[in-house]
Amino acid sequence: MGQRPVRQLNPDEADLWARVMATVKPLRAVAAPTRPAPAVVAPPPPKATKPSKALTRAMASRTPVAKPVAAPTPPRQNTLDGSWDKRLTRGIVSPDSSIDLHGHTLSSAHAMLDDGLSRAIARGERVLLLVTGKPPRPESERPHARGAIRAAIADWLAASRHADAIAAVRGAHPRHGGQGALYIVLRRGRS
Repeated sequence: MGQRPVRQLNPDEADLWARVMATVKPLRAVAAPTRPAPAVVAPPPPKATKPSKALTRAMASRTPVAKPVAAPTPPRQNTLDGSWDKRLTRGIVSPDSSIDLHGHTLSSAHAMLDDGLSRAIARGERVLLLVTGKPPRPESERPHARGAIRAAIADWLAASRHADAIAAVRGAHPRHGGQGALYIVLRRGRS
Protein backbone atom coordinates (compact mmCIF):
# COMPACT_ATOMS: atom_id res chain seq x y z
CA MET A 1 0.00 0.00 0.00
CA GLY A 2 1.44 3.30 -1.07
CA GLN A 3 1.13 6.65 0.64
CA ARG A 4 -1.64 8.97 -0.37
CA PRO A 5 -0.54 12.28 -1.87
CA VAL A 6 -0.98 15.23 0.52
CA ARG A 7 -3.22 18.00 -0.75
CA GLN A 8 -1.83 21.49 -0.30
CA LEU A 9 -4.07 24.16 1.26
CA ASN A 10 -5.13 26.99 -0.98
CA PRO A 11 -4.35 30.54 0.29
CA ASP A 12 -7.84 31.05 1.80
CA GLU A 13 -7.68 27.72 3.62
CA ALA A 14 -4.13 28.43 4.84
CA ASP A 15 -5.23 31.84 6.17
CA LEU A 16 -8.23 30.32 7.95
CA TRP A 17 -6.06 27.51 9.40
CA ALA A 18 -3.49 30.03 10.68
CA ARG A 19 -6.24 31.97 12.46
CA VAL A 20 -7.61 28.80 14.04
CA MET A 21 -4.14 27.75 15.22
CA ALA A 22 -3.56 31.20 16.76
CA THR A 23 -6.51 30.62 19.12
CA VAL A 24 -5.39 27.17 20.28
CA LYS A 25 -3.79 26.92 23.71
CA PRO A 26 -1.61 23.81 24.18
CA LEU A 27 -2.44 21.45 27.04
CA ARG A 28 1.14 21.48 28.23
CA ALA A 29 4.13 23.56 27.37
CA VAL A 30 5.89 21.57 24.68
CA ALA A 31 8.09 23.19 22.12
CA ALA A 32 6.52 22.79 18.73
CA PRO A 33 8.74 21.00 16.25
CA THR A 34 10.15 23.39 13.74
CA ARG A 35 9.31 22.59 10.18
CA PRO A 36 10.73 24.22 7.13
CA ALA A 37 8.30 26.58 5.49
CA PRO A 38 6.39 24.82 2.72
CA ALA A 39 7.52 25.71 -0.72
CA VAL A 40 5.20 28.19 -2.33
CA VAL A 41 3.83 26.71 -5.47
CA ALA A 42 1.98 28.96 -7.83
CA PRO A 43 -1.63 27.79 -7.75
CA PRO A 44 -3.19 26.77 -11.01
CA PRO A 45 -5.48 29.34 -12.55
CA PRO A 46 -8.78 29.39 -10.63
CA LYS A 47 -11.63 27.49 -12.06
CA ALA A 48 -14.93 29.26 -12.39
CA THR A 49 -16.69 27.16 -9.76
CA LYS A 50 -19.22 28.16 -7.21
CA PRO A 51 -18.07 27.76 -3.55
CA SER A 52 -19.97 25.28 -1.42
CA LYS A 53 -22.85 26.52 0.72
CA ALA A 54 -21.04 25.55 3.93
CA LEU A 55 -17.93 27.50 2.93
CA THR A 56 -20.02 30.51 1.91
CA ARG A 57 -21.81 30.50 5.30
CA ALA A 58 -18.52 30.09 7.17
CA MET A 59 -16.92 32.98 5.29
CA ALA A 60 -20.00 35.22 5.79
CA SER A 61 -20.21 34.61 9.53
CA ARG A 62 -16.47 34.88 10.05
CA THR A 63 -15.52 37.58 12.51
CA PRO A 64 -12.02 38.84 13.14
CA VAL A 65 -10.26 36.75 15.74
CA ALA A 66 -8.99 38.76 18.69
CA LYS A 67 -5.53 37.89 19.91
CA PRO A 68 -5.72 36.15 23.28
CA VAL A 69 -4.60 38.32 26.17
CA ALA A 70 -2.33 36.69 28.70
CA ALA A 71 -3.96 36.51 32.12
CA PRO A 72 -2.09 38.36 34.85
CA THR A 73 0.01 36.16 37.05
CA PRO A 74 -1.97 35.44 40.21
CA PRO A 75 -0.30 36.06 43.55
CA ARG A 76 1.14 33.12 45.44
CA GLN A 77 -2.02 32.50 47.43
CA ASN A 78 -2.75 28.85 46.84
CA THR A 79 -0.25 27.19 49.13
CA LEU A 80 -2.44 25.53 51.75
CA ASP A 81 -2.38 21.81 52.33
CA GLY A 82 -5.55 19.72 52.38
CA SER A 83 -5.98 19.77 56.16
CA TRP A 84 -6.06 23.59 56.20
CA ASP A 85 -8.66 23.67 53.45
CA LYS A 86 -10.82 21.10 55.26
CA ARG A 87 -10.67 23.05 58.52
CA LEU A 88 -11.55 26.31 56.75
CA THR A 89 -14.50 24.86 54.80
CA ARG A 90 -15.89 23.25 57.97
CA GLY A 91 -15.56 26.49 59.93
CA ILE A 92 -13.29 24.86 62.53
CA VAL A 93 -10.61 27.55 62.26
CA SER A 94 -11.15 30.58 64.48
CA PRO A 95 -9.83 33.83 63.01
CA ASP A 96 -7.22 35.59 65.14
CA SER A 97 -8.66 39.00 64.23
CA SER A 98 -11.03 40.61 61.76
CA ILE A 99 -11.29 43.67 59.57
CA ASP A 100 -14.78 45.01 58.78
CA LEU A 101 -14.94 47.13 55.63
CA HIS A 102 -18.70 47.89 55.77
CA GLY A 103 -19.56 51.54 55.19
CA HIS A 104 -16.14 52.52 53.84
CA THR A 105 -15.24 54.16 50.56
CA LEU A 106 -12.84 52.34 48.25
CA SER A 107 -9.88 54.43 49.38
CA SER A 108 -10.61 54.16 53.11
CA ALA A 109 -11.28 50.40 52.76
CA HIS A 110 -7.95 49.94 50.97
CA ALA A 111 -6.10 51.87 53.68
CA MET A 112 -7.90 49.92 56.42
CA LEU A 113 -7.00 46.60 54.78
CA ASP A 114 -3.34 47.57 54.49
CA ASP A 115 -3.22 48.74 58.11
CA GLY A 116 -5.01 45.61 59.36
CA LEU A 117 -2.62 43.33 57.48
CA SER A 118 0.36 45.21 58.94
CA ARG A 119 -0.97 44.78 62.48
CA ALA A 120 -1.84 41.09 61.98
CA ILE A 121 1.61 40.30 60.56
CA ALA A 122 3.33 42.21 63.38
CA ARG A 123 1.36 40.19 65.96
CA GLY A 124 2.18 36.89 64.23
CA GLU A 125 -1.44 36.01 63.49
CA ARG A 126 -2.27 33.20 61.06
CA VAL A 127 -5.93 33.72 60.07
CA LEU A 128 -7.54 37.08 59.46
CA LEU A 129 -11.29 37.44 58.78
CA LEU A 130 -12.01 40.13 56.18
CA VAL A 131 -15.66 41.21 56.19
CA THR A 132 -16.49 42.77 52.81
CA GLY A 133 -20.26 42.41 52.62
CA LYS A 134 -22.22 40.16 50.32
CA PRO A 135 -22.06 40.79 46.58
CA PRO A 136 -25.21 42.25 45.00
CA ARG A 137 -27.86 39.76 43.97
CA PRO A 138 -28.23 39.22 40.22
CA GLU A 139 -31.95 39.97 40.37
CA SER A 140 -31.28 43.36 41.95
CA GLU A 141 -32.98 45.98 39.78
CA ARG A 142 -31.69 49.29 41.01
CA PRO A 143 -28.43 50.58 39.59
CA HIS A 144 -25.86 50.76 42.31
CA ALA A 145 -22.19 50.27 43.02
CA ARG A 146 -22.62 47.59 45.68
CA GLY A 147 -19.86 45.04 45.78
CA ALA A 148 -17.14 47.44 44.61
CA ILE A 149 -14.95 46.73 47.64
CA ARG A 150 -15.45 42.97 47.31
CA ALA A 151 -14.56 43.14 43.62
CA ALA A 152 -11.34 45.05 44.35
CA ILE A 153 -10.05 42.82 47.16
CA ALA A 154 -8.17 40.33 44.93
CA ASP A 155 -6.34 43.14 43.12
CA TRP A 156 -5.54 44.93 46.38
CA LEU A 157 -4.10 41.77 47.93
CA ALA A 158 -2.07 40.90 44.83
CA ALA A 159 -0.54 44.39 44.66
CA SER A 160 -0.14 44.75 48.42
CA ARG A 161 3.23 45.22 50.05
CA HIS A 162 2.16 42.25 52.19
CA ALA A 163 1.48 39.90 49.23
CA ASP A 164 4.44 37.67 50.12
CA ALA A 165 3.05 37.19 53.63
CA ILE A 166 -0.31 35.89 52.37
CA ALA A 167 -0.49 32.10 52.02
CA ALA A 168 -4.09 31.88 50.79
CA VAL A 169 -7.44 33.65 50.50
CA ARG A 170 -10.56 31.53 50.93
CA GLY A 171 -14.28 32.13 51.28
CA ALA A 172 -15.52 32.22 54.86
CA HIS A 173 -17.72 29.63 56.54
CA PRO A 174 -21.33 30.78 57.17
CA ARG A 175 -20.65 31.13 60.91
CA HIS A 176 -17.98 33.71 60.05
CA GLY A 177 -19.96 35.62 57.40
CA GLY A 178 -20.27 33.22 54.45
CA GLN A 179 -20.34 35.03 51.12
CA GLY A 180 -19.83 38.36 52.81
CA ALA A 181 -16.41 37.51 54.24
CA LEU A 182 -13.03 36.01 53.38
CA TYR A 183 -10.32 34.24 55.34
CA ILE A 184 -6.82 35.59 54.72
CA VAL A 185 -4.33 32.95 55.83
CA LEU A 186 -0.95 34.46 56.57
CA ARG A 187 2.37 32.65 56.24
CA ARG A 188 4.08 31.56 59.39
CA GLY A 189 6.66 34.16 60.42
CA ARG A 190 10.32 33.28 59.98
CA SER A 191 12.12 32.98 63.29
